[in-house]
Amino acid sequence: MDDVVSIDTLAAVAAVSLVAAVVVGLLPRLPVPQVVLLLAGGMLLGPHVLDVGAAQDVRVLADVGLGFVFLLAGYELDPRLFREDAGRRALLAWFVSLGLALGVVGVLAATGVVRAFLPVALGLTTTALGTLLPVLREKGLLGGRLGRYLLATGGVGELFPVLAIAVFLGSQGRLAALASLAAVAVLAVVLGLLRRGVREGGRLAAVVAAGQDDTAQITLRATVLLLIALIAVTDQFHLDAVLGAFLAGVVLRRWVGAAAPQLEAKLDAVGYGFFVPVFFVSSGMALDLASIAEAPLRLLLFFALMLAVRGGPALLVYRRVLPARQRVQTALVSATALPVLVALAEIGLRSGTMLPENAAALVGAGVLTVLLFPALVVALDRRPAAAAPVPAAGGPAGTG
Repeated sequence: MDDVVSIDTLAAVAAVSLVAAVVVGLLPRLPVPQVVLLLAGGMLLGPHVLDVGAAQDVRVLADVGLGFVFLLAGYELDPRLFREDAGRRALLAWFVSLGLALGVVGVLAATGVVRAFLPVALGLTTTALGTLLPVLREKGLLGGRLGRYLLATGGVGELFPVLAIAVFLGSQGRLAALASLAAVAVLAVVLGLLRRGVREGGRLAAVVAAGQDDTAQITLRATVLLLIALIAVTDQFHLDAVLGAFLAGVVLRRWVGAAAPQLEAKLDAVGYGFFVPVFFVSSGMALDLASIAEAPLRLLLFFALMLAVRGGPALLVYRRVLPARQRVQTALVSATALPVLVALAEIGLRSGTMLPENAAALVGAGVLTVLLFPALVVALDRRPAAAAPVPAAGGPAGTG
């Protein structure tokens, strides 16, 4: 019965989603991304303030929303980036961050501040590319040279921690995690073969082409089916499905080919129009405000470590290819984290290895990065950005 959706709570969540969009529309100069308003609305609805409902009331829909966050992030990522300088530098920056995180968290574990060594260390290396995409696309920051570096650093910071979590922290053992990764690879091959079959099949190709729009929406329905099937892979914890959603997004962009912009617009409408806001409002409802209030210094500690460990290497790695202002923007984007932190906190709590106050502080620090860093990235871009093009020159225009 845990998966039953409360219609009353869902109505309140939908109301917060609408209000957040209206506020952003009425106050275009508001230096706060919409996701922050969704999180704040969730906190307001949650058990620690108005007690309208709990995150558990909409868990199924929130899981689908998290899947959409990663699917859309993967869909936006161009794998060819990793053959370019942007991809190579993003990989170098992430591995430097990983080394720093292991060292810093090792010290914290030795002093008794941290119990869950690996989840916290990986948490310091994550980047919330899916969370940042609406802001970056809306402000035209994904176009041009800077956009390539932002997408690469965000993609690495989202994919590699999830890969590590699936292998080392998966709830069903390392062998099952490796099998899951292999299944995702097989899925990519199968989708590639299906693409070839659809092209050569004649009749099926005609049906798919004719049913992409209007009432059939074949490609959209197939994508939603794929996403929900991936989420259903685990019944207790959806981490492997999250990894699958990200990689499926990468594969889908190649699979649909020339129709990629049209499908992206539809996925934006379904994802950002309903499921993604449900996930973020639900995350706000689940935030343990009482634990954060009891130990605020832990939140500030994790916040500072995210900026130093994840953002700091970007200032050095991109020194010869980006000017100082854009390096700071890249560092701030790199250090913005949230969805994976929620997953890591849940892993730590379920396994009993993470202290509740650390889980709350880690997620709270992620919320703080989402609150502050995207706004600073936009503010830094405003001064010289009058001459910058608003549309993303390097990719399809988004609905942001």
